[in-house]
Amino acid sequence: MPERKRGQNSKEGDVELSEATEKRIDSLPEHAQHIFKKAHSNAVKEYKDPRKRRGGTKEDVEEVAHKVAWAAVKKEYKKNGDKWVKK
Repeated sequence: MPERKRGQNSKEGDVELSEATEKRIDSLPEHAQHIFKKAHSNAVKEYKDPRKRRGGTKEDVEEVAHKVAWAAVKKEYKKNGDKWVKK
């Protein structure tokens, strides 16, 4: 399992992101990072039980949380070249 770190804006009870994930979302605007972190945290809690996941035990809860978080970001932002911009 990847090493976790607590982000600067993490609140008690929020799920910590791996360093690799933090690095990956650094290119997002601040608001989009907030969306990602909130959606990821909620998804980890929601899909902790494998029976709630479409793939069951085939998909790791982190994998599901990443998909949910990116989907949440993509509802409000799109990639324009190498930058993320509000839709």
